[in-house]
Parts: sequence; structure tokens; C-alpha cells
Amino acid sequence: MAAAATKLATKAVESTGKLARRFDEIPGPALWPLVGSALSYRFGDFKKTEYHNALLDMYQQYGPIVREKIGGKYIVHVFDPEDIKTVYSVEGKYPVVPPLQETTQMYRAQKSMSLGLGNTNGEEWYKLRANCIQKMLRPKEVAFHLPSVDKTANILVDRIHQGRDKAGYVTDLRVLIGSWSIENAAKLVFDEQLGCLTAGSSRETWVRKMVEANAEIFRLSGDLKLSLPIYKYISTPKWRQLIKSEDLFYSEAIALVDKALLRLKDSMEKETKSSGDFDFLSYLLSREALDLKDVTVICLSLFSDGLSTTTPTLLFNLYSLAKQSNIDLQEKLFQEICENLPLSESASVQALSNLPLLKAFVKETFRIYPNGTEVSRYIERDLTLSGYNVPAGTHVDLNPSVHFQNPDLFPEPDQHKPERWFREGSATDIHPYLLTPFGHGTRMCAGRRFAEQDLYVVLARIISRYRLVCTNPTPVRQMYNTLLFPDQPLNIKFMPRK
Repeated sequence: MAAAATKLATKAVESTGKLARRFDEIPGPALWPLVGSALSYRFGDFKKTEYHNALLDMYQQYGPIVREKIGGKYIVHVFDPEDIKTVYSVEGKYPVVPPLQETTQMYRAQKSMSLGLGNTNGEEWYKLRANCIQKMLRPKEVAFHLPSVDKTANILVDRIHQGRDKAGYVTDLRVLIGSWSIENAAKLVFDEQLGCLTAGSSRETWVRKMVEANAEIFRLSGDLKLSLPIYKYISTPKWRQLIKSEDLFYSEAIALVDKALLRLKDSMEKETKSSGDFDFLSYLLSREALDLKDVTVICLSLFSDGLSTTTPTLLFNLYSLAKQSNIDLQEKLFQEICENLPLSESASVQALSNLPLLKAFVKETFRIYPNGTEVSRYIERDLTLSGYNVPAGTHVDLNPSVHFQNPDLFPEPDQHKPERWFREGSATDIHPYLLTPFGHGTRMCAGRRFAEQDLYVVLARIISRYRLVCTNPTPVRQMYNTLLFPDQPLNIKFMPRK
């Protein structure tokens, strides 16, 4: 095993002949009657938006496995990548996952909506995934959408040019990137160009409301997760606020699905549909195992997930590019892109395959600015993790990001060094279960290939057109809102290249 992996690995208890310690002996913060550790996020050292820092503190205080009680239930935090490997290695055909947003699961159940790919388990989840996976993870199927991804990226670049002020700044970059994400997803899922990136269009106000509603859903979900679970029994102000945002977002998203279905039906009746039209939607409708409700929820998942995950990821990539310490790196990326994917040529699979520095840059950004705090599972059998018995059915959160700033594993951890992920570099010394931003195994993010393709293309097009300079007066850090987002607006100058 590689040196860094060895430093992290825990010795198997079985090999020493010692019995595993009891579940109730797993260390962790004080658990108060009824409220568990919820009060620590209200009166303790860390705010709810600093949950990721609280996890690091727990790891440093208690070690590789920690037990706490949140929302009325025990959660075991697993930090050791060898333990994470163990959890993944025993997963069966239907890995059972707690919802990323329990609030959204509750909302959908109350509205008699399908719970969606991320909130569904068992045979129902397997049916949904099995009937969309071909279109979502096969490289050839994903590449089919590359021309539209490239077109949308170029529209974004033009919109940046139009929207810059005299100093080169873009007002509310977060909303603009969210608009790009929605436009991209709508073209993929509904085969429709919404016009979200067109200045002065009727969609400008609409898309801002969608982006802000989605952000509010994630903010309130994270807040309620770390609160006393009163909202489960009484309609609290925050719960009502969340319902309002969910209603707005999902009513508009479902309207887009319904509209796309009608357009597809109309084009088939009039025999105007060509072979490439409605590629994703037509495929789902052709699957006998899926009914209309199933098709709708898959479309909703793919449409909304990119806005929630790809948007903050792209923002952190832009910030990383624009930091003064990375100016030389930005120029190296520019040279690589000019040689392999110049503005004068359309994006292609071959061109993207020739951008190793850009891909390593994205991966290194995931290390410095991870997109989330954990991958969750209900384990399916009794396991020994870090010397403790963890019984089947326990909610475990896999939290490898506490190691991402460890100088023993990542020398100069504050420095953005994409070369550490090159095969000829130190990548072979990095534990394979340490950095898995899309998860692992059969419940790996189904939209992974789309997300990666989107990021590579849009970053390449932005870097080709602009030199980025960040002028934030203080370093941009992360804040916890279910996922991890920038803690302040990004002040980035987009300076046209000559």
C-alpha cells in the first residue's frame, strides 16, 4: 500500500485477536437528552454554516470514528479511508442511502411526488437507475450532447462580455453561473434553449427566481438538519419558508417537463421529429419499465442536480483560476487549451482528452474546495470500523475531506498543484478512497460524466477568452448549506485576452 495510505489505515482488529469495542463506546461530543448534539451547533464553537469545520474538529478531538446524535438519530462519522473502503466493499445490489435533504424527502412525500433518484432506495431506485444509466454514464451517449454543451458555454462567454462593467466585473456571478447551469440542463433534458443567458430576455427574472429558490432550499435544509427536529411535528417559520421555495422551484420545473412532453408528442404527430431531437426524453419514454411519473422524476433530478452541485463547483474553479497565486498556472492552462481546443474549433471528445492539466486542475479544486461534507449510507451488515462494532442499519457518514489539508498527505496543501494528480507525480501515493467527489460504486452520482464534460468545456471557453483576476479583500472560504458554497460573492475581473 502507498505510503500516504498506510499512514491513514487502521489495523484490522481481527488480526490482533482483540474483540471490537461496543457501539456505545464510540467517542464523540456530549449527547444531551432528547436534543443530542444539536445544541452545540447553536451555542458551541461552530455555527451551522461551519459544519464542515466542526467535522474536522471532531476528527482531531476524537479520532477516526465519531458518534453523535443529530435530528433525533445516531450518526457515525467515518474519517479513515480504509474504513470508507470497507463500507463500500460490502454494499449489495441496492445500497441504502439516507436522503441528502431529509426536508426535501418530507416535502415530496407530502405532495405525493416521487422521492427522486437521490431519495429512493431498494428495487424502486434500481429500476430508475437501470433505465437511465445507459444515457447518463456511457461516454458515447454523453458525448452526443457535446455540441450543445459547447454552444451554451460560448453563449455564457458572450454574456460575460456583454455583462461586464467598465472595470471588467460581472454583477452577481453566482446567478449568471446558475443561469448557465439551467440553460445547459434544459437543453439536455428537454431539448429546449430557454434563453436564460440572453440579456434583457423575459427569462432573466424567471431564472433569477429559480436560482435563488434553489439556493434557499439548500440553505434551509442544512439549517434544519442541524436544528432540533421540531419542524417534523410543527410547521415552523423556517419550514414554511422552505415549502414556499420548494413550491416555486418544482412547480416551474414540472411545467418544463410537461411542456417538453407536449412538444415531443406534437412533433411525432406531425412527423417533424428528426432522429436527434429529444434524445434523452425519447429514450426514457421508450423504456417499458418506466411510467410517466418515473420519467418526470428522472428529468427533475437531472435538471435540478446540476444547479445545486455544478454551480458552486464552477464558482470555486473560477476563484482558483483568478487567485493571484495561480496566475502562472492560469497561463499554463491557457496554453494547453490554445493548442488543443482553440476558440476557432468545436469541442470534441479528442480535444477534451488532450487537456490533462485542465482535468487535474478541476480535481485539485475538488480537494481544496470539496463540494460536500459526506456520502451517507445505512450499512447493511455489522462492521468493525476503527476497532468498534457498528451494527447493521446504522447511519454512517463517510467524511474523507478532513484529510484534504493534511500536509503529510498533500505537501503544501494550501497550494493549488494539479500535477499531484498526474500518474508520474504523487497520485499513486494517494489513497483511492480519499477523493471521490462523485461517490463510489452503484450509487455514484449518475450525472458524473455530464458534470465533468460541462466543467471542462465551460472552463476551456472562459480561459480562452479571458484572463481572470480576483480582487476579494479577504480569502473566499466555504460555508455549509447542505452542500458547500462560497461564503461571499466572488469579485472576479474578466479581462479579454488580446
